[in-house]
Amino acid sequence: MADELEPREQAETAAAEAEAVEALVEPVGELAVQVEAEPSPGAAAEPAAEYSDTELKAILEAVIYVTEEPLEARQIAQALRQPAARIDALLAELVVEFARPERGLQIREIAGGFKMATKPELHDQVRLFVKNLKPPLKLSLAALETLAVIAYKQPITAPEIMEIRGVQGGGVLKTLLDRKLVQVAGRKNVIGKPILYKTNKEFLVQFGLSSLKELPSLKEFEELRRLAFSEEEAEATAEALDLRDAEAPVEAPEPEAGNLEAASQEAAEQGTA
Repeated sequence: MADELEPREQAETAAAEAEAVEALVEPVGELAVQVEAEPSPGAAAEPAAEYSDTELKAILEAVIYVTEEPLEARQIAQALRQPAARIDALLAELVVEFARPERGLQIREIAGGFKMATKPELHDQVRLFVKNLKPPLKLSLAALETLAVIAYKQPITAPEIMEIRGVQGGGVLKTLLDRKLVQVAGRKNVIGKPILYKTNKEFLVQFGLSSLKELPSLKEFEELRRLAFSEEEAEATAEALDLRDAEAPVEAPEPEAGNLEAASQEAAEQGTA
C-alpha cells in the first residue's frame, strides 16, 4: 500500500514544485517587461497615459505643428511615455494622410525629425496671398486715446474729442479715418453743425469684437488703468529703493541697550582719568 501511494505523493510533490516555479517566474517576467519599458533616467516616473490610435495621432499632429524644429520620434515617445514602435507607425500613417492632394500641408521627415510645412506645389499661391495681406495695425498712443474716446462717446464731434483729451487732435483723427477705423456719422444739430464721428465694422474686426457691447465698461477700464499705474509705481519705487541702498554709506550698528550703559561708564572713567 505504501508502495502504491509513493508514486502519487511524488506526483503531487512535483506538481507543487512546478506551481512554485511558475509563481516565481511570472513576477520575474513582469519585471522584465517593466524594465524594457522603463524610460531614460532623466524622464519623469509617471505612468503612461492610455490613448487610442485616433487620439494619439491627433496629439502627434498637434505637437509637430507647434514645434519649430524637426521633432524626433524618440523625443515624442519619451515625452508621451509611449512605445517607440507605436509612435513610428502612427507617424508613418500621418505622413501618408497629409500627402493626399486635398491637404494643403505636409509632414516631412527632415534632419532625423518630423516637421509640418506647406506643400511645394502651393508655394506660388501662398506667396501671392501673403503679398496681398494687410500690414499689421499700428497706432500711436494719441491715436489709441482718440479711438477710445470715439468708441465710448460716439457719435462725437472733433471739438468734444479735443475737450476730453485736452490736446489738439485733428491729424490723429485724419489717421483714424484713413485707416477706416472711424467714419462720419452726420452732423450735430448745434451752431456750426460740426461733423460727428463713430466707429465702424473695421474697428470691430481689428479688435476682435462682435459688437460694441463687448467693450469693457468705463469702470473696468479705469480699474485696468489703475492697476497698470500701480504696477509702474511699484516698479519705480523698487528701483528707487535699490538705488538708494546701493548709494547709502555703510553705518556701524548701534550698541544694544545692555552695552550702552557700560560704554557710557567707560567713557566717564576715561574722562576722569
